[in-house]
Order: sequence, then C-alpha cells, then structure tokens
Amino acid sequence: MLSELNPGLILILGAVLVPLLRGPVRKIYMLLLPVFGVMHLLNTPHGTYGDYEMMGMVLETYRLDQLSFVFGLIFHIAAFLGILYALHLKDTASDTMQHVAALIYAGAGVGAVFAGDLMTLFIFWELTAIASVFLIWARGTDIAYKTGIRYLIVQVGSGVLLLAGLVMHKAETGSIAFDHFGVTTMADFTAGTFLIFFAFGIKCAFPFLHNWLQDAYPQATPTGTVILSAFTTKLAVYSLARGYAGLDILIPIGATMTAFPVFFAVIENDLRRVLAYSLNNQLGFMVVGVGVGSALALNGTAAHAFSHILYKALLFMGMGAVLHRVGTTKATELGGLYKSMPWTTVFTIIGAMSISAFPFFSGFISKSLILAALAQEHMWLAWTVLLFASAGVLEHSGIKIPYFSFFAHDSGKRPKEAPWNMLAAMGIAAALCIGIGVWPEYLYAILPHAMDYEPYTPGHIITQMQLLMFAVLAFVVLVRTGLYPPEIPSVNLDTDWLYRRLAPSMLKEMGKAVTHLSGGIWGLIREWVDNIRALAARHHGPSGTMGRSIAVGNMVLWVMIGLAVILLLYL
Repeated sequence: MLSELNPGLILILGAVLVPLLRGPVRKIYMLLLPVFGVMHLLNTPHGTYGDYEMMGMVLETYRLDQLSFVFGLIFHIAAFLGILYALHLKDTASDTMQHVAALIYAGAGVGAVFAGDLMTLFIFWELTAIASVFLIWARGTDIAYKTGIRYLIVQVGSGVLLLAGLVMHKAETGSIAFDHFGVTTMADFTAGTFLIFFAFGIKCAFPFLHNWLQDAYPQATPTGTVILSAFTTKLAVYSLARGYAGLDILIPIGATMTAFPVFFAVIENDLRRVLAYSLNNQLGFMVVGVGVGSALALNGTAAHAFSHILYKALLFMGMGAVLHRVGTTKATELGGLYKSMPWTTVFTIIGAMSISAFPFFSGFISKSLILAALAQEHMWLAWTVLLFASAGVLEHSGIKIPYFSFFAHDSGKRPKEAPWNMLAAMGIAAALCIGIGVWPEYLYAILPHAMDYEPYTPGHIITQMQLLMFAVLAFVVLVRTGLYPPEIPSVNLDTDWLYRRLAPSMLKEMGKAVTHLSGGIWGLIREWVDNIRALAARHHGPSGTMGRSIAVGNMVLWVMIGLAVILLLYL
C-alpha cells in the first residue's frame, strides 16, 4: 500500500506535525521529509500506482516514468535546500506558517508531477496556489498582502481554467488521462485542450500573462522566494512537456520569453525583481525546447529545468541572505558587501556563472542541448534569438547581480555573514552547479530519452566563450563610458501598467461619465416629478377643480344626474 503513495503526500502530510514540534527536533524532522520522499521515489519501479475510481473517473495518483522522475527528483532536492535555507527561522507563529506552507507547496508540486490524470493534477495544481501565497503574506507588509491577493487570483484562475478544460476534454474524448493531447498545430486545438493550454501558460508566465511573477516573488520573505522559484513555473514546464510536446506555437512564445525580460532587467533597481525577470528568460529556453519536441530538445528542457532550479535558487539565496542582513536588495543601496559577506559573494558568483552558461558550470551543459536541437532542426531564427538572450542573461544575472550587490560603489554597510544554514544551503547548491557542469553524464543518464551527446567540443566551448567575452566587453565599455542605464530608485512598469495606470485612469473616467450621466438622469427625473406635482396641484390643490369646495345643492344635482345615468344604462 505504501508503494502506491504519491511521494508528494509525504511532504504534505508531514507538514501537519510541524507546528507540534519545537527546536532541533523540528529542524531534523523537516529535513528528513524530502529525504524520505527521495528514498521512496528511488525504490519504486516505473509504472502506474494508486488507481482509484471517483464519480465514474479513474484517477492515477502516482505515475512514475523517466520524465516525471527527473522533475520529481529535482523538486525533492529543491525542497531539502529550501528547508535547510530556512532553518534559522524561529518557532513563532509566522515562521511556523512559512515552514508548513513551504512543505505543503513543495509536496503539491511533487504530487502534480506524478499525477497520471487531469483531476489529480488539478487538485495538486490548486494546492500549490493556496499554499504558496502564505510565503508572500508571511512578509507581513501591506504591499505583500495586496500582492498576495493578486497572485492568488491569477493562480486560482489558472486552476479554474484547468478544471473547465478538463470537463470539456472529458466530454470530447471520454478520457481524463494526462498524456500528450495530440496537439502539434493551432488547428489541432479543441475547446478543452485550448483551455488546458491556457492554464499551463498562465503558470508558465507566457508573455502578457507573466507579470504575476515579477509582482509576487520579490515581495515574498527571503526564504519564501527561494521556495517559490523552484516549483510553480517548472511544474508548468513539465505539464507542457507532458501534454504539448512538439506544439509549434511554443517556439515563438518561448523565444519571446527569452528576449523581452532582458530589457526590463537591465533598468530594474530591485535585484530580486531582476532575478524574477531572469527566471522568465530561462523559462523561455525550456518552452522552446518543448515546442521543438524532438528527443534532444525534450532532454534539453528537462536538463535545463534541473539545472535552472539549482542555480536560480542559489541566486535567490544570495539575494535572500543580503535582504536578511541588510534589509534591502535595491542596487542603489548596496555595494561593497564582499568585505563582510565573502562566502555569500562567492556562492552568488557561482550561481551567476552557472546561469550565464560558462563552461564547466551547469547552465552550459543544459542550455547547449536546446541550442543544438534548434540547429538540428534548422530553426535558425529561434536559435539566433536564444543566442542573443544568452548574452543578455550574462549581463543582467551574470554580472549585474553580483556586481551591484557586492562590488560597484561601496555602500559602507558591513553586515554579518549569512547564518550557517543559509551558507550550507548555498554551498550545496553551488557544489551541485559545478558538479553537474563537470560531470554532465550523470544528469544525462536520467533524462527522458537515451542520447549520445558531448557538450565539451571545441566548437561549443569556443562559441560560448566568444559570446560571453563580448558580452563582458560590452558591459565594461557601457559602464566606463557612462552609457549603461544608471541604477536609480524607481518603479518600472511592465504589463502591470494595465492595472497600475490604465485600469485606474479608465475607472476614473468611467466614474466621471457615470456621475455626469446619473446627474443628467436625476435632473430629468426631478423635472418630471415637478411637472407631475404641478399638474396635481392644478386639479387637486386648494383652488383646483377637484380640490375646491362645492355647494351642497350642486353636489346633490350631480348625484341625481349620476343615478339617472346608471338607471338608464340598467334599463
């Protein structure tokens, strides 16, 4: 019976006991939960488990194959690193809420990856939304509360679309199996598969659907952002790879995702927001890989998701440590921190080199798979866009993050080094980034499709180093000549312009129009009422026909006339 248990339930059910534990016992217990999950995963043969019937539907609550294994494994690793990173939190109600929310959120992500049907996916899908919002609200600020509400609306809305698509797909096909939907072109969409695709696109932060990511992640707690960066969007990537591999529209969507965040990240002052844009950029590489749909491309998507979770978590850990010690991640208020936070500096640089795809770092061995798949399919336009985006990544995440945080101008701040548990989590993540880069064959061995690929060829290394060195040269020249966009305190509007500027101004103008219209309508109504009152006064007032006094004789005469008329009509 235990072999049929979805590994995600180990984290979810295990979270229930966390509030009852205290001190070192709680910390050890939380660290052991993802360890138990991995052990359960490694000891389960590939197959489908936990079949249950509900309302005429067969639920496959635990489907283990090579694709779900890769994502399930890295989700467990991310959960362990996130818990370790947050061990310094106290036993207060707020910190306990973070621990519980993080475990349930991670468990829901794991559970969704192993879902074999759309109903099980929907249940875990919505649970990720509900649990993760508490990592934003735990920040305790008014801005975090409002941001969390917006985030929850978007995430739950995605689930509603998924449920609607599920119902339609069930009506169209009679099946709720979570497999490839047979959609490779826009013409292949049905109403159900389109709604499901739209739901996946929201969670994956497609263009114009993406701003929830840049809005929410920088407002979470220092530890909450690390957890958030690992699960939601990668769950969406996994879902796209499972259901829509080879869908051609994903290639331009993914290419757009890689390119546009570069421009926003360059001018952004909040470094956690820079990383949020960078996250969107890296998702684009994975989406392109899903769109290509070949074995090499899907391997590249899975490998890049694996690598990305590690180095992106490492970068968010570095900025989280800075926020924890300094209280801000604004580039204008940082600089010179390497003097008192040397280990955090080194680990952040390792994360920066990994995301920039330097040889012998994890990003190099995963990103090259996607670029090679594009070249193999002769998709040179998309290949060029991704090459440009690779240079942009080096500029905004590879250089900007460590440069403005730890070097640049000296802010004069001399905070303590990060707590030991933060350093331990960053150290493990950094070691994995280097280890995967040096020995990629271990990651390649667990990818969904068998392949024979060598990333360290002279051509690959020379091309990538040329790209990186020219990008570094461009950064140096721009900074030295004063042409690099200055870091200034500001709020840069993205698609949030729609609800921060356009919607308020439209509502304001609509309010004016309604006020003007209602004033006119009420004026017309008052005029009608006054006319009716004047007419009533003329006939029923003291001097009106019906209101003035009538002599008794005249009244008797009118009564007799009335009775005579009635008598005649009767006869």
